[in-house]
Amino acid sequence: MAIPVVLDCDPGVDDAAGILLACARPELDVRAITTVGGNTSVIHTTRNALDLLALAGIDGIPVARGADRALMRPFLLGTHIHGATGFGGVTLPDAGRAPLPIAAVDLIARVVRESAEPVTLIPTGPLPNIALFLLLYPELKPRIAHICLMGGGVYEGNATPAAEANFRNDPEAARIVFASGLPITMVGLNVTHRALFTAEHTSRLRNTGRKVATAFAAMLDFRMRAYGEQFGFAGAPLHDPIAVAEVLRPGIVTTQACAVTIETDGPYTAGRSVVDLSGVTGAPPNADVAMDINVPAFVTMLLEAIEQYTD
Repeated sequence: MAIPVVLDCDPGVDDAAGILLACARPELDVRAITTVGGNTSVIHTTRNALDLLALAGIDGIPVARGADRALMRPFLLGTHIHGATGFGGVTLPDAGRAPLPIAAVDLIARVVRESAEPVTLIPTGPLPNIALFLLLYPELKPRIAHICLMGGGVYEGNATPAAEANFRNDPEAARIVFASGLPITMVGLNVTHRALFTAEHTSRLRNTGRKVATAFAAMLDFRMRAYGEQFGFAGAPLHDPIAVAEVLRPGIVTTQACAVTIETDGPYTAGRSVVDLSGVTGAPPNADVAMDINVPAFVTMLLEAIEQYTD
């Protein structure tokens, strides 16, 4: 039986990859997509989700717009990596569809309440929608099977030297999620930076001649330039679909159970995920933290998923 999931995301190139992967695979039943600001404004991330679904011919998935700011601060938008509108300068045809006229947090609650099976949440952006859901609908927490999120990192940051961008954008929300007591898998930069997509991969996608693969190749071109200029990478990581991949194929990342806390203060440390690898705090583990990844399996899985969308 397919796993019921809600994707909470801020498309964004790598969120687009996560959506395409989740919707391509029979292991997952995508019940809803909720959006949040982060990579760009929530107006653009919502439009991007709707337009991407239409381009790929994916019908029947409700989309709701979520938070346009963090719980206690404005977002620091990642347009330097994703472009002003989020898709690296690539403009998709307008879907001619609006999001549902309800808030993201209420759509999450509706899906969880109505599901016959517990639902897995896959957040790949900042976490205010998820934190608000946990605060506003505590009675639904037992209906959450798992939260598999992209965020944080064991060793490094990318928004500051210490903090990853999703957690940096809303450290208070991240702290609420990690204190929830729910099963959490944290897929962070220490793993996602190992899976780089290169010009060879963009050529493969472009050579299919298919509109989804071609559009995504153009997004990757922008992303590779941005990562090369800012970080000196010879390629570009696609962080978010790794969280999706771990839900549909558990074990594609290797994890370690750890106590994780989120720093909320400091110009460099707000959003820092403090991962107690050695158990020195004595705190019980509250997350399975990704430590390694089967890169060839993940890259093949994602490329094949994107290539399967036909015109």
